[in-house]
Formats: sequence, C-alpha cells, structure tokens
Amino acid sequence: MSNSNDINSGIVAQDLKAFFGNIEVLKGISVSMQKKKVTALIGPSGCGKTTFLRTLNRMHELARNASIKGKVIVDGTDIYSPGIDPVLVRRKIGMVFQKPNPFPTMTIYENVVAGLKLTGRHSRKELDEVVERTLVQAALWDEVKDSLRKSGASLSGGQQQRLCIARTLAVNPEVILMDEPASALDPISTAKIEELIFQLKDTYTIVIVTHNMQQAARVSDFTAFFYLGELIEFNNTRSMFTRPQKKQTEDYITGRFG
Repeated sequence: MSNSNDINSGIVAQDLKAFFGNIEVLKGISVSMQKKKVTALIGPSGCGKTTFLRTLNRMHELARNASIKGKVIVDGTDIYSPGIDPVLVRRKIGMVFQKPNPFPTMTIYENVVAGLKLTGRHSRKELDEVVERTLVQAALWDEVKDSLRKSGASLSGGQQQRLCIARTLAVNPEVILMDEPASALDPISTAKIEELIFQLKDTYTIVIVTHNMQQAARVSDFTAFFYLGELIEFNNTRSMFTRPQKKQTEDYITGRFG
C-alpha cells in the first residue's frame, strides 16, 4: 500500500472516522487509492461504502449532524485543513449519483455547462468546445449532437447518466466519485457506463461504489471491502476476487452473506 508521499497516490485516507451525531459509521479507515486507477468499494448495505465516498469530497458534512475525524489527502493536500473551500474541493472531486439527476428545466447543452457558468465562464466559443469535448468523452455526442436544445430530462435513463458524467467532466475535475452509477439502468446502458469508466481512467482517478460483484471485477483495478464501518481488506481486484486474504471477504464475494 502506497503512502501519502507516493507519486501514484491520488487519494489517501488516514484514520478517517465519520459520525452521524454520536454514532460512528466509519471506524478509522486508512487506505491509499492510486491516481488514474479505478477503485471499487464493495460490501453489504449499510457497511459505510457511500459514507466513505461522500467523505472524499466533503459531501458527508452536508448531512444533518454529520462530522468526521482524520484526514483525506488529495494530491498532497488535506481537504479538511482549515481554510480549504469545500466548494472548490467538490469541483476538483466530482460526484456521479446512483439516480441520474440532470437539471430538468435545462437543455442538454445547459446541463453540461451549468457548473462552468457558476465559475463565471460565459464565452460561447469556450462553452461550445466544452460541450462537444465532454459529450464525446461521455460517449453521448453522436446521440445528442442534433438535439442539444432539448430538455436533459427527455433523454433515456442511460443517456441521462452519461449527461451527468459529461456535466461532471465539464468543470475539469481530477477525481470522479461514482455511487452505484449503473444500478438504475438496463444491461445495455450499464455496459456503456462500464466502457466509459474504462476509458475515463486514462485521465481521472475514479472511485466507484457498487453492489455488483461482477461489475467490480470488470471495471476496477483495486477493490476495498467494507463491513460494519470498517475496511476489512484492500487489494488489487484480481487478487481480491481470486485469493481474498480474509474469510469475511471470501464469504461476501462468494455470496455466503450480504
């Protein structure tokens, strides 16, 4: 496991604890996730995967009575240090949610550039270039290039999710967090999202929560197994799925519980 000074360390959690009120939901997580790789977070419902994901871009603290202790270091900077702007953190570390959430009153074009406009960038030429680039990256351009003025909500579920990915890419993040991005989608759309993840990791560090063991095996380079708020095991995905070190991991992967 690499340390925080390792040039390959995209994200490092150090003794990270997360709370809702007095309830500790993450119990001292320490893990280093490599830059430009895909790390899958697996484990049964309620084990802390999504909470951990939301600590990585300071979204956890938006929940009522939520707090954390410990560090999350991204490119050498602890994102919880005093004076760090959480809005800038969330721009650098984008999030794609379980359910596609395009802005329903906006066109496809407006959805993609929404985040950019918040930063005061309004040059039409620049926005046009960003829309085309990110929709190409999100494997959606060919399907929507002639209907950019249609509502984002008019797209199919799989297209909406790829639109949300394009919207995330538009603000030029370094890290993309995905919370079960294909769980609401049909098998064909799921395959497209998985193919997209595979292509995006050449440019971005990706962390994905998934309940689907086959998906974790297909898309990730590394896998972290969570259980009851603890990180039970972390390894490269092939080793994790063929030779798990802990019996709990083996029982979960083979479907004996979860």
